[in-house]
Amino acid sequence: MANNHPNSPLTPSSSRERKLGHQENDHVDLDELISALPREKGFGSLTLILYRNFWCPSKVFPAVHSFCRHFMARDSEIILACKPKSGTTWLKALAFSALRRDVFPPSTASHPLMSSNPHELVPFFEYTVYGQAGELLDLGSFSTPRLLATHIPHDSLPESVRQSGCRVIYICRNPLDTIVSFWHFAGQVWPKVWSSGQSPKEEYFDYCCRGIEGFGPFWDHILGYWKASLEGPNRVLFLKYEDLKEDTAGNLKRIAEFMGVPFSEEEEGDGVIEEIVKLCSLSSLKELEVNKTGKRAISFIDNNTYFRKGEIGDWVNHLTPAMAEKLESIMEEKLSPFGLKFRVK
Repeated sequence: MANNHPNSPLTPSSSRERKLGHQENDHVDLDELISALPREKGFGSLTLILYRNFWCPSKVFPAVHSFCRHFMARDSEIILACKPKSGTTWLKALAFSALRRDVFPPSTASHPLMSSNPHELVPFFEYTVYGQAGELLDLGSFSTPRLLATHIPHDSLPESVRQSGCRVIYICRNPLDTIVSFWHFAGQVWPKVWSSGQSPKEEYFDYCCRGIEGFGPFWDHILGYWKASLEGPNRVLFLKYEDLKEDTAGNLKRIAEFMGVPFSEEEEGDGVIEEIVKLCSLSSLKELEVNKTGKRAISFIDNNTYFRKGEIGDWVNHLTPAMAEKLESIMEEKLSPFGLKFRVK
């Protein structure tokens, strides 16, 4: 288990070289690189750049570029990967609580989840680690194994991640629900991005169906990790949100074992698994004061925007039958040939 200090996601390095070196080196050719890459107008007039075969939001492109060029993965690394709005916050809470339970028992009143949003405890490479203006986080202050996260597709990850012995836990969700979840999230976080003409929902849906979306196309994102999990199940653990929802305790055991910290018989008998499941449940996290009133230190996004319904099949209340039929057809064409299906109702 952890043998250094708990995660310290907001601790920048004190070394100027660690803070600025990579960004300064990248800045020399970054503008030239951006101008040479294909770009598209995305949802809400956001700019997307085609980089390493996926659509990268322009605002995080410098951080993504730096991450892909410079990150050196350790064999002990554990990386949580996902497409936005696929159960990310929940997986971070579960994985952190299981991995660090020797330091922070789930029953303790001072558990980090009581005072920190899961995104602060398990930072994203592209939004936090490499995303702060002018400085990098001091990854050396993190516990071993380090627990980090990314939205980047598998085949676009830094070479060091794919060549090292580090482990990746990927969670995906029925694209019908993912689209609806992101649409609600975007409406809260970026209320001014809605454009005229089509309704925001129809506009975003159209972009997703064409694959022009942040870190997409969604089918390539899902398939990349799915294939990697089939080729190396000891390297990539592939989870579906729906399965995690149906059997949280059973899948939490899989997650802990995959991370190298399986629950002992004594822990199971003492109800540690159930304590973690309860601590990390959507209803529990939503009621914490930090998630009612706090903001993410890096992005200034209200923490409460990360907790909505979390229901399976909520898409039926928001998508028309024609929209659902179109997306199901895309899923059948893109995913089914590889043995990947989602429950749509």
